[in-house]
Amino acid sequence: MAETMFDKLWEQHRVLTDADGLDVIAIDRVILHERTGGVALQSLAAAGHQVAYPDRVFSIMDHIVSFRAGRGRDEARMPGGETFITETRALAQAHGVTLIDTDDPRQGIVHVVAPELGLVMPGVSIVCPDSHTCSLGAFGALAWGIGSSEAEHAMATGTLRLKKPPQMRVWVQGLLTAGATVKDLALAMIARFGTAGGKRCAVEYAGPAISALSMEERLTLCNLAVEFAAFTAVIAPDAVTFAAVKRLGYGPTEAEHRQALEHWRALHSDPDAVFAHELSFDASTVVPFITWGTSPGEGGPLKGAVPEGANPRALDYMGLSVGQRLLGLPIEGAFIGSCTNGRLSDLRAAAVVLKGQRVARGVRAVCVPGSRAVMRQAEDEGLDVIFRQAGFEWGEPGCAMCFYAGGETFAPQSRVISSTNRNFQGRQGPGVRTHLASPAVVAASAIFGAIASVEQVQALPILAEQGITA
Repeated sequence: MAETMFDKLWEQHRVLTDADGLDVIAIDRVILHERTGGVALQSLAAAGHQVAYPDRVFSIMDHIVSFRAGRGRDEARMPGGETFITETRALAQAHGVTLIDTDDPRQGIVHVVAPELGLVMPGVSIVCPDSHTCSLGAFGALAWGIGSSEAEHAMATGTLRLKKPPQMRVWVQGLLTAGATVKDLALAMIARFGTAGGKRCAVEYAGPAISALSMEERLTLCNLAVEFAAFTAVIAPDAVTFAAVKRLGYGPTEAEHRQALEHWRALHSDPDAVFAHELSFDASTVVPFITWGTSPGEGGPLKGAVPEGANPRALDYMGLSVGQRLLGLPIEGAFIGSCTNGRLSDLRAAAVVLKGQRVARGVRAVCVPGSRAVMRQAEDEGLDVIFRQAGFEWGEPGCAMCFYAGGETFAPQSRVISSTNRNFQGRQGPGVRTHLASPAVVAASAIFGAIASVEQVQALPILAEQGITA
């Protein structure tokens, strides 16, 4: 019988099906973070249970750690956050699980660190109490976000009990054109099909446009699948994937890598496999995108306007009106980072725009690398110098300003452009109005002090000759 890639992943991890029709799935990796991981470890201890396989559990500090340069070991970005850090540290050590602490050279956002350390590879099942765990399906892994109680169960038993989700294939034809990024592709698809378009399916992204993506681009695309209401996302592993699987840290040795290739190459959907839903999209039509509303699906072309029929509540919160153009809209904040766009390629793209430029007066601009490995490489390449000279704050790795945790944030009611994944009301602070875009567009907007295109920055020398300044 023909199988989809997800069918193969599921069957390889299915232990049994119970009387209620739910499947017991073997879990190869559990990743925790300090905001919810400590809760799961504490509940596990309170119930008198031990971690069944401590070597499969990784506790990483990322969500509420301070992003202030030179931060202290226990320094958090929210009031009382130090307790989350110290308790998670103590519990991880008590349970004997791998701890990647705030000052560890491997530290960073869980979804950025997992590929760096070889925690994720094709065919692995991996869960974390974080909805953007679907990012890791980019490697051909069975990866999804769970709650703290599920994390507790996974650690105690090495399994989770759940119903197999329906499946959807999103076929993406064509290729992205110059100036369009995978972030634009993801936002364009969500706008086209809606934030419920994924129908809680396991979504497989396939097609020429997907094959042409780099590994980091695939991670960004799968990261945003949860904003599409997908259970998870997967991309069939190929030569790009195999080259990206780390043979260091917890990854396979060279010999294991060679032996695994045959298995990895079989992780694809059979030609006649049947999906519950099929969607198609043309990547060649994608242009730079930006959101105007309070949902990742409320967006459109950067050079467009707020459309007819736009959600009135979203417009009221965002201080916008139907027909209003977004280019030139003044901003007070700009953020580059997160598990969506905090990788090295994202920082490089923004640095190209920022080189030799300055952030506009009155704009708070912040860049936070997704991990210490990203930070080290960026600093080796001199990217931090470009960011700092342009007027950006260069922060310590973590989730930082992706979400408001009760502490430092952008000023209330300020308008912000962000490379993150969510623009919900209050997501980046009380009353903060967030526009989602690619790192390059965030950088361009920071320079102009208003929503701007990369082309506008490229034209600055010409504008200067004409006596026009940013």
